[in-house]
Amino acid sequence: MTDIVIFGGSGDLAWRKLIPALYMADLHGRLPEDTRILGLGRQPWSTQQYAAFLTQHSAPQLREQGDDERWHRFLQRIQYVALDANDANGYAVLGPLLRPPATRVYYLATAPALFAAICQHLDTAGLITPQSRVVLEKPLGHDLPTAQAINAAVAQHFAEHQIFRIDHYLGKETVQNLMVLRFGNAIFEPIWRAPYIRSVQITVAETVGVGNRAGFYDQTGALRDMVQNHLLQLLCIVAMEPPLSLEPDDVRDEKLKVLRSLPRMDLPTIRTHTVRGQYTAGAVEGQSVSGYLEEPGVPADSQTETFVALQTQVRNARWAGVPFFLRTGKRMATRRSQIVIDFAPLPFSIFGHSGDAIVNRLILTLQPEESVQLQMMAKEPGSGMNTKPVYLNLDLESALEGRRAEAYERLLIDVIKGRLTHFMRRDELEAAWRFIDPILEGWRALGEKPRPYTAGTWGPAASSALMARAGCSWFEES
Repeated sequence: MTDIVIFGGSGDLAWRKLIPALYMADLHGRLPEDTRILGLGRQPWSTQQYAAFLTQHSAPQLREQGDDERWHRFLQRIQYVALDANDANGYAVLGPLLRPPATRVYYLATAPALFAAICQHLDTAGLITPQSRVVLEKPLGHDLPTAQAINAAVAQHFAEHQIFRIDHYLGKETVQNLMVLRFGNAIFEPIWRAPYIRSVQITVAETVGVGNRAGFYDQTGALRDMVQNHLLQLLCIVAMEPPLSLEPDDVRDEKLKVLRSLPRMDLPTIRTHTVRGQYTAGAVEGQSVSGYLEEPGVPADSQTETFVALQTQVRNARWAGVPFFLRTGKRMATRRSQIVIDFAPLPFSIFGHSGDAIVNRLILTLQPEESVQLQMMAKEPGSGMNTKPVYLNLDLESALEGRRAEAYERLLIDVIKGRLTHFMRRDELEAAWRFIDPILEGWRALGEKPRPYTAGTWGPAASSALMARAGCSWFEES
C-alpha cells in the first residue's frame, strides 16, 4: 500500500515527467494496485479540475497512449489538495487523506529552497512514519555550504535510508547496462584501465535554449545544472571499481571513491583545463534562434555559462594518466548524451599507416536513442589490405524482449520498493560539490566572460583546443 504525495503537483516536472511515468507504470502493471497519488499545489482547484489539467498537459507526453478508459481509470488514483508548502497550518488537511499503514512517498518537485520547510512541516504535523520516504530533486544546493545546509535540514526529519536524491540519468537503461557491460563481461574488465584506455569523453548536448527557465538558469549555469550531477554521475559509473555487490552502499561507496579521486583545480589549471561558453544567435535544426542574452528574462550583461567543457583525471592506479573530458551545452548542433571510450592505439601497424590511425572505440549513446557500438577496424573489399573503421552494434531493443521504461518510471518504482542503489548518498553529493566549487571560485577570480559560440554548433573553438592539447578530439571531429 503506497501513498505518493507530490509537492509541486501542478508544476512542469510533475505534469511533464512524474504523472506520465506513474501512468506508464500503471498501464504495464508495475504500479501496485492500491497506490494512491496526491497532487499538492497552490492553485484553488478541485480534483476534477486537476484531472482536466493533467488530461490537457500530461496525456500528450505519454509514449504509449493506451486508451481513454485506462487513462481515466488511472486518474481515479489521483486527488488534488490545495496547499501552500510554506503554511504549517495547511498540513493538517493531509493527515486524514493518508492511510496509516501505507508507505508514504513525499516527492518534492519544488525549488530546493522549500525542502527544509516542507520536511519540518511534515514532521510537525506527525506525517512522517518509519515507512516514509522523501525524494529530492536537483539542484541540491548552489554550492557546498548550501548543499550541506539542505542535507542537514532534511536529516533532522528523515534518516539517510529514507532520502532518495534523484538523478534521472541514473535511471536510463544504457547507464545501468554500463555496469553489466563492465562487470558482467570478462572481455572488458582486463582492459578497462590504463594503459589500454587512451581517453574518456562524456557529452550531454542539448538543442534547446533556456526556454521559460531563464530566472532559474541565469542563477545556476551549466556547471551547476549539468556537470555537478549528471556528468559526474556518468563519470563515476565509467571509472568506479567493481563493488562488492549491488547493495546500495556497496555501489555508492565505489562512486564516492571516484569523486574523492578527482583533483581539486587551482587557478592555472582552471585557466587551461576548463572552457566556458555562451550561445549567440544562430540556427538549430533549420530554425533561427536568438542568443542567450536576447532570451526573455536574461539580463543583458549576464555572464552565465550555457556551455562547459573541462578536462580532469581520476587519481588512482586504474586510471593513471587517462584524461577524462566532460562537455555540456545548450543550443548545440544536435541533441546527444554520449560516453565515448577511446582505447589506446596499436604500438605498431603492419597496414602501412601509423598505429594512431587505428582506433578502437566504445560508444554508449543515452539519448535521443539508446545504443552501444564498438568501433573496430576491418578490411575493405577488394585486392590489397586497405582497412576502414566499422561498427559492431548492440541493438538492445531487438536483442532483449520486454518494454524499455523511461528513466523516471524506473526510478519511481525503485522509490516505492525502497531500492537506493541508483540514488545519491549525502557524502556522494557533497564530494561532487567539493570538486565543482573550486572551479566556480576560479572563474570568479579570473573574471573572464564566457566565450561566445553560435547556436547550432558544438560550442567554442576553445573546447576543441582543449582536446587537441591532450592529443585527443571530440567524437564528431574524429
